[in-house]
Amino acid sequence: MHFKLIVAFVDSDKTEKILEAARSKGATGSTIISQARGEGLEHTKTFLGLSIEAPRDMLLLLVEQHLSREILETISRAGNFESNSKEGIAFQIDVEDAVGVMHQIQALEHTVEEKI
Repeated sequence: MHFKLIVAFVDSDKTEKILEAARSKGATGSTIISQARGEGLEHTKTFLGLSIEAPRDMLLLLVEQHLSREILETISRAGNFESNSKEGIAFQIDVEDAVGVMHQIQALEHTVEEKI
């Protein structure tokens, strides 16, 4: 079984909605890193040196490759990424190898067989 890593940067108030959407399409787990910061085309706004941007979470989802594109598109829809440049961003990376995921492989075998 081959995996992809989906990385998403989202407003923290949308994290649960996006994770629920990803789970509905076959994601079996996630890691959330809170208080991530970043900026796009424009610099972040500050007030007296403090950022006034909403806090963001970085979501890491290790997903089976046959499910990855649909999960990625679902995350984009749930987070409204295409409607506003400040809503968030998500991308996927090929994973060469992974350990500690045997329980996920067992849970995914039936789901992936249906997709193929």
